[in-house]
Amino acid sequence: MAEIDCYIQRKTMLYKTGVEYGDYTMNFVQGCSHGCKYPCYAYLQKKRFGQVDDYNDWCKPKLISNTLALLDKEIPRLKDKIKSVQLCFSTDPFMYGYKEVENMAIESIKKLNAAGIKCTVLTKGILPISLAQLSRDNEYGITLISLDESYREKVEPGAAPYQERLAALKALHDVGCKTWVSMEPYPTPNLIEQDLQQILEAVGFTDKLIFGRTNYNKEVSSYKGHKDFYNKLAAEVISFCEDRGIQYHIKDKTITEE
Repeated sequence: MAEIDCYIQRKTMLYKTGVEYGDYTMNFVQGCSHGCKYPCYAYLQKKRFGQVDDYNDWCKPKLISNTLALLDKEIPRLKDKIKSVQLCFSTDPFMYGYKEVENMAIESIKKLNAAGIKCTVLTKGILPISLAQLSRDNEYGITLISLDESYREKVEPGAAPYQERLAALKALHDVGCKTWVSMEPYPTPNLIEQDLQQILEAVGFTDKLIFGRTNYNKEVSSYKGHKDFYNKLAAEVISFCEDRGIQYHIKDKTITEE
């Protein structure tokens, strides 16, 4: 297990997100040891606004030590406005190998659930089975854009292996928890040749799928036919989900009108 070696404090924790499928969110860690190289939008933003110095600084997570105190203060004021809270949009709530991050995520979810607030989780780490003991309104998700470990090691070097993520998600699903998968940012064939149907079959047990293109990547934008590629794959996702009775959401700008 890795250890957090830096703690910082913030003045606020819960905020309204502008993400298309989100409501409120919280980010109780600054930085992320997964070090995704898609590139990572959160890293680009934090660097742009001077909150991290460089990639190496980003990969050394800093835990927000007053997270629970902030929730105690903000939940009573905001609970009537909040439909759900997502953990997290600019970091990972179950950062692979960081038990202290996992513990903070669980304690945060408990506080939100106690106030009648549903939580939605998204991780590239391992979802602990203990989450099944919390509110059954919660939704637990993983990011999965491939099944190829060599590709994972290239673009998500510090994240959990794909099969470990899937196994943890399946375990929660099998005991009745709501589960979902984010297939974003899905890579174009010049980044990796792979079979979308194979990946869909691997996640076919889940309740919801979100599919989205890769952004902020020159290799993708220069790939001839990338618009047709994403249009075709989005149609495959929709067909697969409709056949299986799975909810789905295709991210904005993934489907392109010619």
